[in-house]
Amino acid sequence: MAQSYPAKPVKFVVPFPAGSATDSVGRIVAQAMSEAWGQPVMIDNKSGANGILGAEAVKAAPADGYTFLVTTSTTQAANVHLYRKLSYDPIKDFTPIGKIGETGFILMVSQDFPAKNMKEFIGYVKANPNKLAYGHGSSGSLVSAAMLTELAGLQTMSVPYKGIPPALTDLMSGQLQFAFADVGNAVSQMNGGRLRGLGVTTKNRAGKAPQVPPIGETVKDYNVSAWFGLVAPAGLAPEVQKKASATLLAVLAKPEVREKIQAAGVDLDVEDAATLGKTIDTEIKKWAQWVKTAGITPE
Repeated sequence: MAQSYPAKPVKFVVPFPAGSATDSVGRIVAQAMSEAWGQPVMIDNKSGANGILGAEAVKAAPADGYTFLVTTSTTQAANVHLYRKLSYDPIKDFTPIGKIGETGFILMVSQDFPAKNMKEFIGYVKANPNKLAYGHGSSGSLVSAAMLTELAGLQTMSVPYKGIPPALTDLMSGQLQFAFADVGNAVSQMNGGRLRGLGVTTKNRAGKAPQVPPIGETVKDYNVSAWFGLVAPAGLAPEVQKKASATLLAVLAKPEVREKIQAAGVDLDVEDAATLGKTIDTEIKKWAQWVKTAGITPE
């Protein structure tokens, strides 16, 4: 089986909309693995319910090595703590293939927003309790905002979206006052001059946005980051898992693939299948703490 695998086109399910960081990473990896395998790797965007729809689709797919989930910390860790009843188990229902990279989020406001830095932003929100609304389209963007409001003692309103790009559209049109966008999406909006970035959620400055200071410099104990990886349905044959993982790691070692991923605002942090399995376990525990710190009650 492993020698002739893959013998037909492969599908990558992306649980977030086109234009999202997950979609960008998925497309880069799909193209590289397609070239390595000599088979088409097609992208299927199944967005909605914080990535749950895509995760459910892959859980239900045959474990034959022809369907993979381009997963994130949202689908594989955070959702466990954001929902009372989750329709899948991030460990038992999937076979890990490998980790791809990590990203932070940037607090975005419109160009005419009165605050020019984190300190001014916090002061402005405090002076206008419950008047500012933020949009979120993933657990990373939700927890980033909720943790900021909790740790800085702010009162704001939260508006859910299917993904980060539609939230940014409403931010530009003035329907929202702020939103957290993954570094890749944030930087393209900042470069286009449409939005401003005030702070990044990671402990250190992002490689693609060195000018944006960490929020943790203004708000004590603040830190949020997200990651991307590849998983398959549970029960995948070990030799297929091994081949898929080896191919993923081989393409992620190529300079041209690494450059494209970094250009999408994602810092590479590559792990093999066994290491990703352990990481998912650790991440589930980490997100439990973050969701608690953010004061979020599971739906």
